Amino acid sequence: MSPQAKDTDRCGSCSCEQFDIASDQSPMASVIGRGGYCHECRQKTLARQGERNGVRMMPDNVALFATIILLLPMIYFMLAAPAFLLVRLDIPPVALLLRAMFNGYFLTLAIAGAIGTITVAVAGRLVLAIGIGLIAAFAASSRRWFLRQMDARLSDRDAGDADAVRRLRRLHWGGMLSNAVQLAAVVASIPYIAVAPT
Repeated sequence: MSPQAKDTDRCGSCSCEQFDIASDQSPMASVIGRGGYCHECRQKTLARQGERNGVRMMPDNVALFATIILLLPMIYFMLAAPAFLLVRLDIPPVALLLRAMFNGYFLTLAIAGAIGTITVAVAGRLVLAIGIGLIAAFAASSRRWFLRQMDARLSDRDAGDADAVRRLRRLHWGGMLSNAVQLAAVVASIPYIAVAPT
């Protein structure tokens, strides 16, 4: 067989030509993979399937950005809050520091959620915008509730209520649990957020 001879393989609905390897090791015109499909036709087939399914095969960078700015305060709180389990909350500076951490966490999460909501809404992801907006609204309402409850527990402690510190600790655990649930929900939704409908 001469070096310029060629074979023709049928690949789905198209015809791909493959040159035999010449004696000088020149490359083939197309590479036929297992099952008789060339790489080029395989990519075209996947693209057509994506179009039929109504999804883009590329990540949605806007949605990923909104998700990341949501995750940052959640991850910070997940790492910082457990440290207060190692100290007593009947120490006034420690209790005030815990209150400041809760205040900063919920405020940052609400702001990040508002930015993410506006960003994905402008990009046309209305369902995702509603979801992020709900997280922002929950953070804003939780901030008011937690701070009000903490202030009441601190006042009770200063008034001599021996059970006030235990109730303050329960608020601490409740905040960590709330953050863990939201963090798990956001992380679990990343595969669906990353692919945008066409």
